[in-house]
Amino acid sequence: MSCVDGVRIGRVLRALRRRRGLRQSDIAALAGISQTGVSLIERGHWDAIALRTIARVFAAVDARVVVDVSWRGGELDRLLDERHAALVGLVAARLRRLGWVVAGEVTYSEFGERGSIDILAVHPPTRAALVVEVKTELVSLEATARRLDEKVRLARRILVRERFGIGPRLVGRLLVRPEISLARRQVSRLEDAIAVHYPRRGVEVGRWLRAPRGEMAGLLFLSLNNGRAARRTSGGSQRIRTAPRRQTVREARVLVARDVPDSHLPAPGLLSDGNDER
Repeated sequence: MSCVDGVRIGRVLRALRRRRGLRQSDIAALAGISQTGVSLIERGHWDAIALRTIARVFAAVDARVVVDVSWRGGELDRLLDERHAALVGLVAARLRRLGWVVAGEVTYSEFGERGSIDILAVHPPTRAALVVEVKTELVSLEATARRLDEKVRLARRILVRERFGIGPRLVGRLLVRPEISLARRQVSRLEDAIAVHYPRRGVEVGRWLRAPRGEMAGLLFLSLNNGRAARRTSGGSQRIRTAPRRQTVREARVLVARDVPDSHLPAPGLLSDGNDER
């Protein structure tokens, strides 16, 4: 995995270790490896070390190592998850019925900001725009909210005009989750934080979609049944068949799942020489 920044990973480990006041030998004892192994990781020479060993080392400093495979800025679970494809198809169909013009899987790369938007839509009568993020799994609410902020900002400034040829008067954001007990429990546990980022729910979201007025940030649960997507209504369910997208994975990267600003990391010249016990 040549695209992995081994030097940065080493700097992150060193910064976290020093923050906890630990020596390399302390980390080695906690992770069950030699002090030399810890030193190699901190100096960026981790290629010969097993990933599970690196994970134990970072666990010793209360951090996680996440292997994330991506394609054109999109997440692998998006490309492989049939539930994700089904939910995207359902949302797109509902928006079209309500008079929205819909574009799916809109990719962007602007000044170092890269990614993709599940659904970008405009409502021509009101010149409202909508950014839809579909999440079958919510690993980090903060990361999801931060990325959605980025997408809304770019949609307002560039993407809507580029894709649809109009400047939006307002931009709404919508987080869509599957109607399953696990997703409900996650929202229940994070209710206070979710209410800050996505205060509108269910009926309120529906009203805004029919007649957009003012900015909107909402959360919507949609159900999936037997490989088909359906929205629960009092009059029954409308089912829409969807097919998963077929795409190719092109790159892989390893991330440390704990944000450490570059300003907090030691300079590369201060990395361990293999005998650091401070």
